[in-house]
Amino acid sequence: MKSCLIIEDKADCQRWLHQIVSEAFPNCEIALAGDQASARIHIAETSFELAIIDLALPDGCGLETVRALKRIAPETKSVIMTAIGEDAKIVAALSAGAQGYLLKDYPAEQLIRQLRELSHGVPALSPAIARRIMEHFQHTGPIQSEDTPLTKRERETLTLISRGYRNNEVAEQLGIAPTTVASHIKAIYRKLGISTRAEASWYATRLGL
Repeated sequence: MKSCLIIEDKADCQRWLHQIVSEAFPNCEIALAGDQASARIHIAETSFELAIIDLALPDGCGLETVRALKRIAPETKSVIMTAIGEDAKIVAALSAGAQGYLLKDYPAEQLIRQLRELSHGVPALSPAIARRIMEHFQHTGPIQSEDTPLTKRERETLTLISRGYRNNEVAEQLGIAPTTVASHIKAIYRKLGISTRAEASWYATRLGL
């Protein structure tokens, strides 16, 4: 990651997050915003590869910024970094377009590692969040395959991207061109009504892939 916007209102947390991002991506240019209004100014002036967003901001919920980024800067990866681990917030964040949900009470080393994984297409999820996702879908059970509008090749692609494979790695595994992989992913997202790899991972779990 070469550029990052940190949206956090508490000065001590800003400094802490700045250090984490700097260690995860040593050459990253980092901008700071204390609220969503300031963040909108940064977003209008600069393109960011990554946005670290707190949920509880002075001028509203950080999910508003996640939705705005998805709409006007879809290339930016949004990651929620918060102390709030409620199921409703997790689902809302991923549905809004976030590609990660990290809890602030985890060790810095672990957060750094999970942020780095974003570069490889792996959703940034704290272990507690990942467990709750798994428990949710284990409770609801897998979707029956006959109800799933995916082709055999699309299911194979979904399986691989949910395991963190990048497009070129999926292409190599399936013996197809990277452009074909991109087309399959686009079709998967459209058919399932999703927009991020985090959501794809959830759906793959529901399918039992």
